[in-house]
Amino acid sequence: MARDYVRRSKSQKTSRGSRAGGRARAPERRIPWLALILALALLGGLGYLILLIKGSAAPPPAPPASAPAAAQQAAPVNPINQKPVEKWRYIEQLENKEIIVDVPKPADERNKPAPEPAKSYVMQCGSFRSADQAEQLKARIAFQGLASEVRRSEGSNGIWYRVIMGPYPSQRAAEQDKHKMSRLNTDCVVRQG
Repeated sequence: MARDYVRRSKSQKTSRGSRAGGRARAPERRIPWLALILALALLGGLGYLILLIKGSAAPPPAPPASAPAAAQQAAPVNPINQKPVEKWRYIEQLENKEIIVDVPKPADERNKPAPEPAKSYVMQCGSFRSADQAEQLKARIAFQGLASEVRRSEGSNGIWYRVIMGPYPSQRAAEQDKHKMSRLNTDCVVRQG
């Protein structure tokens, strides 16, 4: 059965749409009153803050020209416009003071005993028959940010290449680097040097 949709009246379209699964009306939009009230309160507070700041930065009102001089002096003075007054007078008191310093003479220094030499510590991280192996360990140590050197030594057993770190001013400083080297699986020996 053919239907004529063009000639159908508007009343038929609306009545039919509401009856049999047609489109439902869109829900009415609500005004977010709470958000609107909060925004207005925020704007009002910001305006009040601006007025407070602007009012505190305003210059003090000028006294009228007809006011007597005594009344002008009694007016409160803005502390920002005043020069600071020194509270302490020590600069003036110390101005003419003289300090006498005793400087030891070179003859006095000759009579003093020589100070004991400070102890220093070195750390040996490896000893190799091949210079290449010693240089490889030196490079691994350098990648840790530490300095080392390869020393060649001749003994009864032949030529050895030792990898040495240091000197260190204290045993504690040497032990700290020893712990860094243990992370590389390298055992080091700290000795007095």
